[in-house]
Amino acid sequence: MADTKQGDTKRAEARASKLAKQIQAFSKEHGGAEGQLAYIGQMGTRIVLVGEDGGWGDLVAPTHEVAKSAAEKAGLTLHEAFDGDFAAKVRTGPYEWTRMAGIQIGGPSND
Repeated sequence: MADTKQGDTKRAEARASKLAKQIQAFSKEHGGAEGQLAYIGQMGTRIVLVGEDGGWGDLVAPTHEVAKSAAEKAGLTLHEAFDGDFAAKVRTGPYEWTRMAGIQIGGPSND
């Protein structure tokens, strides 16, 4: 049983390191980044990223602990909630507006 736990710990650390590299790459591409961790149930935790240029994206970690570890390894500033000044940094484009309209109010689809 100790071997299983040690193996799980090593896998979690490896996953956190891989996510940290992806966060750092995003940050480099967007002139810096900030983030927020959002629990998404059994799927894990979403790491929402917002770049200094307004670009945004997300990654999914298998657990909240892995997400937090990845953010720490990457040096990512985390926000408690996705609101206020943090949310205002997000810049959306035509794709997002078309997609949102298609889902919410019967706008054109993205087919």
